[in-house]
This record gives sequence, structure tokens and C-alpha cells, in this order.
Amino acid sequence: MKTTTLILICFVALEHLYILWLEMFAWTTRGKKAFKGYPDDFFVKTKSLAANQGLYNGFLSGGLIWSVLIRDPVWSFQVSIFFLACVFIAGLYGGFTASKSIFLIQALPAALAILVTVLA
Repeated sequence: MKTTTLILICFVALEHLYILWLEMFAWTTRGKKAFKGYPDDFFVKTKSLAANQGLYNGFLSGGLIWSVLIRDPVWSFQVSIFFLACVFIAGLYGGFTASKSIFLIQALPAALAILVTVLA
């Protein structure tokens, strides 16, 4: 796997590990700073929902980390494209339904990683 592809996939994986931490463990503290514009009680009321979302982000991150550890280049390519596509689709959906910044934070890095991975 080429270095640039590896770096981009790891970046997206680390980004989703951060989202996991934010949504599962820091929703009522750091989450308030990351998601401004919501009343304080929103974070307390939605803590379990955010934790569930965080768990899904962890699965995405785990799949991406797994993809860079696979030694077979064809299998590694297929797994990385699958998980990057999942991130991209989730980022598109979030960008349209929740906040346009989700497109920039999630979908755009995943799209760039897909492009570089396919061209590598």
C-alpha cells in the first residue's frame, strides 16, 4: 500500500476514533464545545443516543485500521474501499440532514482517501 494512501486511511480512522471518544465518553463536556447552538440539557438527554453513534464510528475506525493491517493487497484494497465508502456515505447523509460541516469533516477526507486509494 502506498504511503499517501496509508496516511489518508489512517487519518480517517483516527478521526473516527476521536468521534467515538467524543460521542461515547465526552458528550456532556467536550460535546457541548464541538456542537454549539444546542441547550445544555440536550447533551444530558441525548447521551445514550450519542454513545450509540460513537460506537458505530468505532466500527468504521476499526474496519479502516484492519484494512491497513491486511497483507494481501487486493483484500486490503477491497476492505479499505468498503469502509471508506461507508464513511463517505455517512458524511453525505450527515451533511444533508444535520450540518453542512459534517460533509467537510467526514465525507471530504473519505472521498480524498478513496480517490488516492483507487489511483494508487
